[in-house]
Amino acid sequence: MINKSKVQKTLLEQLSKMPIIQVACDKSGVSRATFYRMCKESKKFKGNTDKAIQQGRLLINDMAETQIISAIKDRNITGLIYWLNHNHPLYKTRIEIEANHKINNGKISKEQEALIKKAIGLMIPNNSKKGSAQDNIPIKDNE
Repeated sequence: MINKSKVQKTLLEQLSKMPIIQVACDKSGVSRATFYRMCKESKKFKGNTDKAIQQGRLLINDMAETQIISAIKDRNITGLIYWLNHNHPLYKTRIEIEANHKINNGKISKEQEALIKKAIGLMIPNNSKKGSAQDNIPIKDNE
């Protein structure tokens, strides 16, 4: 018979080093089904696994960032571009919208309203479906 608390401790240690459930299960000598059953049986263990996975992700992120910095030191242009795109405001991806519309008597046309909503939709990620957030944005006329 296996010592459940010892297995759980080993699983948590493994997840904090490598946040992949299958790897942690293999190194702990338990199946994925057993792991998920233990999570279902104990909210405390489930919470601890979530924390351990987060710690493992932070560790992997640190390792990845170290590799990017090493690539930069080795004058790897891809590493340089990646770092600047993600860490320097001048090199971040941006969307610029330029418009030149005439407003008649402080009112906009239905076509102009549709274009404004479409532009707003492009600025709000994952809202391109009908019934999305930009459909509910009120457009007021300047009066």
